[in-house]
Amino acid sequence: MHIPDGFIDIPTASAFGLLAVAGTAVALKRAKSEVDDRTAPMAGLTAVFIFAVQMLNFPVAAGTSGHLLGGALAMVLVGPYAASLAVTVVLGVQALLFADGGLTALGLNVFNMSIIGVLASFLVFKGAVKILPKSKSAIPLAASIAAFASVPISATAFTLQYAIGGIGTAPVSTVFTAMFTTHVLIGIGEAVITMLTVSAILASRSDLVYGWSKKEVTLEVRS
Repeated sequence: MHIPDGFIDIPTASAFGLLAVAGTAVALKRAKSEVDDRTAPMAGLTAVFIFAVQMLNFPVAAGTSGHLLGGALAMVLVGPYAASLAVTVVLGVQALLFADGGLTALGLNVFNMSIIGVLASFLVFKGAVKILPKSKSAIPLAASIAAFASVPISATAFTLQYAIGGIGTAPVSTVFTAMFTTHVLIGIGEAVITMLTVSAILASRSDLVYGWSKKEVTLEVRS
């Protein structure tokens, strides 16, 4: 999922970089409503956990591996705005210190995983919570559904970027098919890890889980 340098042309990367900056600015402003002195450590620990787990890859298909994106997990634990910031920090550290994702593509990666991935997972989670039984045990299931859906959606965002400014010669349809099918499989791993992690934290400190403590999950965007 991490886009390296040279896959997308500079004008497209710059445009999506500006969108990423705007989205991050909104998240930074609104995260104050999600994080307080009690939950701030959870946001930090979530970022550290996502960073560590993203370093571990699991096999998906022949010659292909995947890793946790973490947007849905962070969203359920600390809220969508704080989650977006946490994933953005992880992506920035990975690009700057570990060359995992190109520097010129950092805005693209932030847009796909920190903004689109988190927003998609939030909307799916919100819908699942309304449909599933109103019980604590339903939260990990809703989180896993959101996690599964967020991965191919983020991959589709990359396909859009490739269609606009891709430097490769592969047809957009081929790129979409390869990205979507592979990331559906990765989404299964994302769902399992998210469900297990949320279940474990709910069992010990349910008061720190945003997706459970905020019974009516809402997404506020105010000027």
